[in-house]
Amino acid sequence: MSSKLFYLLDSDVLITAKNSYYGFDLCPGFWKSLQYHHNEGNIFSIDKVFQELTRGKKEDNLIKWSKNNLPQDFFKSSDSNEVVNNYRTIINWVENRDFKDNAKKRFASGADGWLIAYAKTHNATLVTNEKSEPKSKKKVKIPDVCENFDVSYRTVFYMLDALKVQFKLN
Repeated sequence: MSSKLFYLLDSDVLITAKNSYYGFDLCPGFWKSLQYHHNEGNIFSIDKVFQELTRGKKEDNLIKWSKNNLPQDFFKSSDSNEVVNNYRTIINWVENRDFKDNAKKRFASGADGWLIAYAKTHNATLVTNEKSEPKSKKKVKIPDVCENFDVSYRTVFYMLDALKVQFKLN
């Protein structure tokens, strides 16, 4: 991957878009913009997000769309020494904070830590719907971990604006 700045999508960005404001029938332009900007080298996600999207679920529209409309390189491999080392550092940081044990387990078993590690390794901007809650003990929030590790994060709306995406009525 080049040194060009790019966005890395959290699974919740895709799930929330599908289930609400950018449903496939309601706003097909959103999904086309993801494909377009991926082809331009601007938008990716990681293998752990794909695993999270498909874990224990039947083939819904999002899974079908991901498999049928995204090239294989959309979900980048998180299996590199640098990403693994950053992931270990992040998990160690989480383990040594005052989160509830359940929150630590959830974080360690999900894609969030891997996303942050990948973003840190590749200087990506992580796109998430999560909001910072530095005093949270019940859930490890992506923005709070990103801030600790100097990883850029933004909302989907920020990303769409920065990429100059427009949804126009035909």
